[in-house]
Amino acid sequence: MYEGAFFNFLSKVGLEKFYPNKLTLRSLLEINKNNIYDETVESLTIIPWCFLRKLFQINAECRNCTQLSSNDEEEENSDLFELDLLTADDSDDNKVNPLDLIVALFLCADSFLQQEMTLKMSMCQFSVPLLLPHDNNSPATLMLWALRDIVKEWRPQDLSESRGFVEDSIVQANIPFFTFVRLKNCSLSKSQVLNHVLSHGQQNHDIFIHREMKGGALKRRIANGLVEACWFLPCGKENLDIFPGPVAFANLRGDICESLAQFNFLFQESTATFVFLDKIEENEHKILTSLKDVKSKLVLVIRKQDGSGDEMMSIKKTLEELELPNSSVKIKDPKVNVAEFSRKLCVSIKKSLTNTANNVKIENMLDKAVELGLSVDENKSGKEKKAAEKIVKGIGVQKISDYKIQQLPLQGENWKRLSQVDMEECRLKKAGKLGLEEYKAHLQEEKQQIREKQSKLKLSRAMKNFIEKLLKCDKERRDFFLKWMKFQLNAHSESANQLSLLRHELTEHCVKKEKDVQIIAELVQTLLESSLGVEHYMREMGLIYEFSIKGSRNTVDEISRLPGLAAEMLLDGYPLELLDGDASNIPERWVTDVLMELHKKVGEKSRLLVLTVLGVQSTGKSTLLNTMFGVQFPVSSGRCTRGAYMLFLKVEEDMKRELNYDFIVLIDTEGLKSPALAQLEESYVHDNQLATFVIGLSDVTIINVAMENSTEMKDVLQIAVHAFLRMKEIGKKPVCHFVHQNVSRVSAHAKNLTDRKYLLDQLNEMTQIAAEMERNHSIEAFTDVLDYDMDKNNWNIPGLWHGIPPMASVSTGYSEAVAELKRNLLETVKTNRSNEVSQIPEFLEWIRSLWKAVKYENFIFSFRNTLVAQAYDNLCKEFSQWEWQFRKEIISRQKVAEADILNADNESDIQHLNEMAESKKIEVLEKITSEKRKMEKKLTDYYKKKGQNVHLIEKYRVEFFNSISSLAKEIQYSLNNKLDCTLHMRKSSKEIQDIQMKYIGVIEQQVMKLLNECKKSKLSDEELKEEFEKMWTEATKNVSRLKEQKISENILIHLRKNFLNRKVNEELQNIRDLTEIGKDVFKAKSEHVRNAKTLNVLSRKDIKRILQNTADDIIESCRSFVIDIVKTNADYHDYHETFTKELLDKIDESLKDISKDVKIKFEFDLKLHICGIASREFLKMHRKYLSDNDPRTQLEKHKSRYLSNFLDLYKERDDCQCKANDFVKCCIKPAVEAYINRSLGTEIVDDILTGSHSAEYSSRSFFQYNIQEELLQKDDFKSFVKFICNYEIYVKDWIFQHIQKNMLEAKTLPKLKNKNLKVIFDKITAALEQATKGPDGVQLPDNNESITKLISNMRKYLIKDISISEEDEKTTLFQIQSTCHPFINSLKKSIKDLKEQLQEEFSKSEDITETLNKLPIKPQDELFKRVIGCGKQCPFCKVPCEAGGKGHKRHHAFSHRPQGLGISSNADTQKLIETLCTTEVNGERKFKSKETKWELHPYKKYYIYYPDWYIPPDSSIESSDYWKYVLVRYNDRFAQIYEAKPADVPEAWKRITKEQALKGLKDAYNMK
Repeated sequence: MYEGAFFNFLSKVGLEKFYPNKLTLRSLLEINKNNIYDETVESLTIIPWCFLRKLFQINAECRNCTQLSSNDEEEENSDLFELDLLTADDSDDNKVNPLDLIVALFLCADSFLQQEMTLKMSMCQFSVPLLLPHDNNSPATLMLWALRDIVKEWRPQDLSESRGFVEDSIVQANIPFFTFVRLKNCSLSKSQVLNHVLSHGQQNHDIFIHREMKGGALKRRIANGLVEACWFLPCGKENLDIFPGPVAFANLRGDICESLAQFNFLFQESTATFVFLDKIEENEHKILTSLKDVKSKLVLVIRKQDGSGDEMMSIKKTLEELELPNSSVKIKDPKVNVAEFSRKLCVSIKKSLTNTANNVKIENMLDKAVELGLSVDENKSGKEKKAAEKIVKGIGVQKISDYKIQQLPLQGENWKRLSQVDMEECRLKKAGKLGLEEYKAHLQEEKQQIREKQSKLKLSRAMKNFIEKLLKCDKERRDFFLKWMKFQLNAHSESANQLSLLRHELTEHCVKKEKDVQIIAELVQTLLESSLGVEHYMREMGLIYEFSIKGSRNTVDEISRLPGLAAEMLLDGYPLELLDGDASNIPERWVTDVLMELHKKVGEKSRLLVLTVLGVQSTGKSTLLNTMFGVQFPVSSGRCTRGAYMLFLKVEEDMKRELNYDFIVLIDTEGLKSPALAQLEESYVHDNQLATFVIGLSDVTIINVAMENSTEMKDVLQIAVHAFLRMKEIGKKPVCHFVHQNVSRVSAHAKNLTDRKYLLDQLNEMTQIAAEMERNHSIEAFTDVLDYDMDKNNWNIPGLWHGIPPMASVSTGYSEAVAELKRNLLETVKTNRSNEVSQIPEFLEWIRSLWKAVKYENFIFSFRNTLVAQAYDNLCKEFSQWEWQFRKEIISRQKVAEADILNADNESDIQHLNEMAESKKIEVLEKITSEKRKMEKKLTDYYKKKGQNVHLIEKYRVEFFNSISSLAKEIQYSLNNKLDCTLHMRKSSKEIQDIQMKYIGVIEQQVMKLLNECKKSKLSDEELKEEFEKMWTEATKNVSRLKEQKISENILIHLRKNFLNRKVNEELQNIRDLTEIGKDVFKAKSEHVRNAKTLNVLSRKDIKRILQNTADDIIESCRSFVIDIVKTNADYHDYHETFTKELLDKIDESLKDISKDVKIKFEFDLKLHICGIASREFLKMHRKYLSDNDPRTQLEKHKSRYLSNFLDLYKERDDCQCKANDFVKCCIKPAVEAYINRSLGTEIVDDILTGSHSAEYSSRSFFQYNIQEELLQKDDFKSFVKFICNYEIYVKDWIFQHIQKNMLEAKTLPKLKNKNLKVIFDKITAALEQATKGPDGVQLPDNNESITKLISNMRKYLIKDISISEEDEKTTLFQIQSTCHPFINSLKKSIKDLKEQLQEEFSKSEDITETLNKLPIKPQDELFKRVIGCGKQCPFCKVPCEAGGKGHKRHHAFSHRPQGLGISSNADTQKLIETLCTTEVNGERKFKSKETKWELHPYKKYYIYYPDWYIPPDSSIESSDYWKYVLVRYNDRFAQIYEAKPADVPEAWKRITKEQALKGLKDAYNMK
């Protein structure tokens, strides 16, 4: 090869910048447009990439893309008569000889890309480079390293009966080696002959490129001197096999004179050399005659030509000199075609096979190559080879299983036992007589002991050397070292254990009709123990890190660097073991730290598209992945490595924007339903776990469907469908494609419509089974689970092999179909954005949560994911904000409606007031409907937006919409009651005002009459007062009193309505005085219990205790409700029947859960008891109202003012300022205070929700965390009891105290009051200014009459904000003598003084408690509504529900408690139950309750009786530490108060510290 020609060629095809060896394997595996789309070859520089793309797809057509796309058409149109004008060079400008291209690519490829190219070419049944030529200055290279990775299987004919086979590396196989070369003058194509030799008995396959192939006739520019090799491998069938055993063939390109070094090497190393020639020139004669051992090793293949005497003379001369026997000379007669001639050559070759002494190993050629001056590619990795040999040297002298125990101890029995204990901790199947919590504590202890043992193990010699070598090497050296490790281990495994024989024996047993399960299990175990690959060393490395102690000396140095090393290796294209299938466990710390290191190394840009293939064992799923992405997952390695591996493929910049991903992660798993592994214990469970786990991690899942009608395939589909259903339940929406292999017809897709329908029918059937198992009755078809299109989600792929293995090539149809599938997958990914894009931290969270959940038997009920929890919590926070906005908006409208009703003209009759109230209800209802729509839109928009993982909480969408409907109904119900109450108040005040106005009129007449009489004489002040007193007494002596309502009777009326048609009328008729009822303690009785006679004594006692507790809770809650009403309305409102209606509704709601278990007698007695309490409180309230609003009392308030007016009039004093002061004090001040208080409640809530404590009320989970943290710090037993037994009351008190404390610290009350004060005084000042002018804008006249107009104007302008009492106005301005203008000035001064007076009052400390209790909108109530939720409690431990909204289908809580804290005790021992319900629902124990009719029922199936509760297993052992700590701390006191014996708590619980309890609380509520 000439240097100029060489570089010219590289430049021609655009490879010059990659020479030498700069083109890397990693760059070829990256995802870019070039390796996805078939690019049109429009320039020569595209040809290498087109070749590589197709080669990596294992597409045999790759050798055909060596010319520009338009050439065929141009040549077709060329003038046939001008052929003599064309030269070869002219027509070759746009074409490349495939051999030149291959040589150029090998020279530009690095060692690992060369290996990969060689491997792929071998799979295509192409010849591969054995000796690679360089430019003139360099010797050819023996490509020993490049060939090392090729491992082949074959069946020699002597093994055909036993159906055994041989698996060996092609460079280590000791087989005959034949070389084919030619002389300068040779018209017969040796490559074509070789192809016929190798294809005899099968369809002819172009293993070697020859002149008749596309591009093969082009002049070679750089390929002369190339030696290619290929192998014939028998299949064990005599009628198909050309040779009985394996045979290697080498083919030298160009004549021997051009490549003498290569020829000499080949001749000396070959079993025989076939020289093709037409004649022999002088220099060729010298070369041939200088050879040794020619008689046995040289065969001349001569093409016989007519009339060429000189040529034949040169041949005869050489033959005579060489003394070759006739058998070593083969003459090709022109009359004999190539196929027949090839058959003769085969016979000749077969004869040479008898002497095994002539067999050759390619790896043994190394020394001869060096001796002859050739270079060897493998020599540059000598140090790495020695390092690998050093590590594995112990294998040869002991069994691999013993070697693994000694050198790889961490992945031994302890690791497997740790995995089993971990699994048992989730299943709790072997507890025996031990209490479950005690058993869990034992398991925890055992885990800790195993971990300690593992952490104390010293580094073995092999692992020390292995890690040291990896850490010290640069990337290239490390790659060489790992490859050498692989080669050495493969060689040792085969020789030490004869794995092939083991696998063969296992296969034989598996296919038998009557299987010996024990023998199969033993063989599988032996195979697993004898399996040893680099992955085992990598696994050990991961476990060394997993069990290293954080902060210890060894973690500071080498061990701490291991995750970074593994991350680099991931980026370099090495797979990482995600799930150790041998132990069924994940080294979480190791996997997490490796991936987080990778995340850092890529600048935290790690958006992942995760893809996995699932299918039956040995149906080609790994091959599918390898073909699709050009990677090298182990295929049929036979090592039985179980589990899942992941491999990261970088997405190049040209595709990042389109795909929206930085990496494609491929997950390769062991096959499902392996016939061999099926014999191992719990194989089906293992398969189910694995499928659920990898489908859960994947964005795209390919189900490799083969053997559709087989039982195994049905099982795989069942497993996959189950996994997809589980993913739907937890919010993941993977894309699924079904790949049908071995479907080769062109019309298969159309003709297989029946098959696809059959598959869908099967999927539907399996979906229904899975839905039944998961108790999801809304799912009926597979399309309810996934977006599945029968046409778009099914792919027919032809069979993998073209021909009969091992001589079959990969089918071009297979490669093309897989490439099309890949393109379609990535196109779908571009358009499908149903899932959020995960980065590595989110991916890790999925790994953790999915793995935790699959370990439990009930996946759906065990799944808990931080991302889901965060997404749910984020929505809950948003929903709380929307809910408050909704409430606030309606409260604002409600205040306006109330003001309108209260400010209605006193002249209005009752009918008008009723009509007004109804119209206000309609107005506000319209506003409620409008706000409801707004909130629904907010929720819809929230689910549309990207980010915050909203797709994960899709299943809660309906629940939140239901919550909005519930909220609207609740607000409407409350509003109607409030407006009814306001109407009642207005009617009552009208009655009082009418009485007052009647007597005020009389008093004013009497005052004026007395004034006229007194003016006739001169009287002293005392005399005047005396006269006034007489007049007052006379005028008011007949003032009528307000009539007292019969409160008890009203309550009884509502009680009757409540019990209508329920057969309690007789009892109600017998009640005389309700206020006398409910004074004693309420007691639950046997007569309250339904079917009491059928229950035993213990059960009766239990249910009575439950009823008593329920009754006590309801009574306490209702008492609090009544007192709140009384406090709020004490100063303003009278009793109204809506109070009783609301009270009875509240009792009904509280009784919902137990109504089936009690007689109506219980409900009746309880309601009667509560109504008795309420009747006394409401009667007190009513009497106070009558007292405060008694007409005589009200008139007495005006007495001093009338006396003052009388004296001023008598003495004719200026009353202007005095009247202004009275008007402001009596009319403006109460209205201003009402205005401030009216909006104060909502403003306090807003202040808290936007202040420094806003987070505490942002969601129920955050609130729960805060309240429980405070309980822990407070360490007060009574508080814990109240929190557990009277949750609502405790929470209300806590909120109330919290508001008081915050308001006191922040001085909130004065700030808010002063803010409102400024607003209303600005409005009053503006209204006064406006009121001084008439309709025409002219100043009111300065006369006495204008004062009435002034006040009327003010009332009109302020009507929406404050109500100025007409009665008080009349009394204060009675007989005012001043004119308008001076009064205006006096009024301004009085208003200013009032503002200053109120500011001073606000600045002084005041009773916050009293203020909060009297506010119409109570902040404590609004915040309580925000955090209380539905108020339901866990049926076992009484923990409150923490689900968002009120429309949820199922209740859940983040942290459950030991059941004893919920007053549960063992019926036999009377001891408090220490077990958590989250433990019990996962074990084998049973419970009994009133719901089960006191029959025993498995905890595991609690949902049968409590379908509306979701009780998953603990998210972690530590998450329940909080309540374990509380039970231990107060065990005796809880027992005393619950009238039981202390619980038997596990010893481990006693070691839980306060700090650990707090950490457990944080874990439970995902607090960072």
